[in-house]
Amino acid sequence: MKILPATPADAPAIANILTGWNAATPWMPRVHSRRSEKGFARLLVDRGWTIVAQDRGRVVGFLSRDGGEVHALYLVPAARGNGIGKALLDDAKAAVPRLSLYTFQANAGACRFYRREGFTEAFRTDGAGNDEHLPDIRFCWRAA
Repeated sequence: MKILPATPADAPAIANILTGWNAATPWMPRVHSRRSEKGFARLLVDRGWTIVAQDRGRVVGFLSRDGGEVHALYLVPAARGNGIGKALLDDAKAAVPRLSLYTFQANAGACRFYRREGFTEAFRTDGAGNDEHLPDIRFCWRAA
């Protein structure tokens, strides 16, 4: 597995990961079109915010970060539980002394993952500030 800066050629795979996660998550409302997800993936790459995890040349996960703000961390289902998400997050931790992110309260697996990786809960919201209108949690991490 390699972690590399994302290139424009990676944007379709990133969009597919997003679409797949949304489709496989029963509690997640479908508020963005496939076209919108493709555009969002291109935007994340074009801004230079995204790194990808590649396994045998195939993108299996990505993390998008603007400074200390993590905007996205997603993996293909087969890559989960194999240390790939941790590797992407460790790369981000090595780049900046503090990270912050939001995750949906309903995403229990993500909440466990971030807590295990040293993030602490800063506050919760009722979801009014996100497109899906789902309650979320603000997590923060600070280097020791």
